[in-house]
Amino acid sequence: MTPISMTQASVTMSKEQCFEQLLLGKAVKSAEHSGGWLELMRADALEHAQAMNFPSSAHDDWRFTDLSPLYLHGFHPISTFARLTLPDIEKFLIPGAIRLVFVDGCYAAELSDLKQSGNGVTVASLAERIGDNQVAAHFGRYAPYKQDSFVALNTNFFEDGAWIHVAGEATAPIHLLQVATKRESASAIYQRCMVVMESSSRASLVEDYVGLDSGGQNDGIYFSNAVTEVVLKDQAQLQHVRVQREEKNSFHIGYCSVEAGRNSVYTSTSVALGARVSRHTLHVTQQGEGAEMHLDGLALIAGRQIADTHTVINHGAPRGKSVQLHKCIADGSAHGVFSGKIVVHVGASGTDSMQSSRNLLLSGKARIDTQPQLEIFNDDVSCKHGATVGQIDSDALFFLRSRGFSEDRARNLLTHAFAAEVIAKIPLPSLAGKLDSAILERMGGVS
Repeated sequence: MTPISMTQASVTMSKEQCFEQLLLGKAVKSAEHSGGWLELMRADALEHAQAMNFPSSAHDDWRFTDLSPLYLHGFHPISTFARLTLPDIEKFLIPGAIRLVFVDGCYAAELSDLKQSGNGVTVASLAERIGDNQVAAHFGRYAPYKQDSFVALNTNFFEDGAWIHVAGEATAPIHLLQVATKRESASAIYQRCMVVMESSSRASLVEDYVGLDSGGQNDGIYFSNAVTEVVLKDQAQLQHVRVQREEKNSFHIGYCSVEAGRNSVYTSTSVALGARVSRHTLHVTQQGEGAEMHLDGLALIAGRQIADTHTVINHGAPRGKSVQLHKCIADGSAHGVFSGKIVVHVGASGTDSMQSSRNLLLSGKARIDTQPQLEIFNDDVSCKHGATVGQIDSDALFFLRSRGFSEDRARNLLTHAFAAEVIAKIPLPSLAGKLDSAILERMGGVS
């Protein structure tokens, strides 16, 4: 493979060339790790990545999502890492949280604060824990690098990540802050997170993907590839908040795999505000009887943004419960995609599942594709799903106008109320308040 210059890439880069350009970086980095289970996994992931290439519209899971803007750039791994100070990231901090910070995929110990971890809670750099038997037992066992090319690239390339192990109760929320600095144009950043919740443990986790302006040195085009694996053992409880607020010219592809044990409770709230093209895949598997899954999502997009949310909930044991609400608000020429599949397997009797996709179009040029799906291979279940796509309610708009509100203000108030239902489910008031303010700013305010 011959490297392609950045100037040439912007003109002639094809899907295959873009993928090959990404693969070039590993030849330089492969000598940095040798031997052991991780290197064998990296080699296996590389082999599968080379065989798969990027997905195309011919793949059913990607038929609504146009990845062609991604192929215009010859992305390459980060070669130098920025040095930030706390004031640089102050606006993103969550007071009182256990904080683990990564800058361009590199652990920043000087920006992290692990003092409140407490007994039974381990929050650390994954690279520092590779020799841990717990890491070896779980890492890479759930995210499907043999079937997903983006997961394969991440497994092959990642340099560091977050290791979170909870054996009791985390009294403070865990804030995983992933900062992209845009220091190098067309950079590929690989973020990784591994969470293991032991039996009867409890924790709140915030995965936060943000972009940081580096002073206008480049146009902010970068590619974030994030993979998270979560294991909940029997009776464990995790509140998982995922926020994607990357820069407007960036690309973000994320994958999260969750294994839910007996009587465990997994609560997820996902918010997508940023990136030119973003995709989040959440795959939850009920492994034990009586597990509960509560999934909420919000995508707020405008301009030419594309936001794609794919979820799969596999009920594989009796008496599981899942409740899902996903909302998308699209303005300008934006394109939102939601595909939610609920699968009830043989033996999963007593399953209770409900899924709702509610979508709001603010422009005649905006588009939203929604696909709620049920696959049931068992009797004795209660499963419902539904989807709506519409515009702002004319009666509600008329009511506000009749009370003296301008049309713009009335529309903004109704749009904000539509989004606020999901934001209100975030258990951290400081983060919920910041996201609420960001939504108001995107809409031009309501005052």
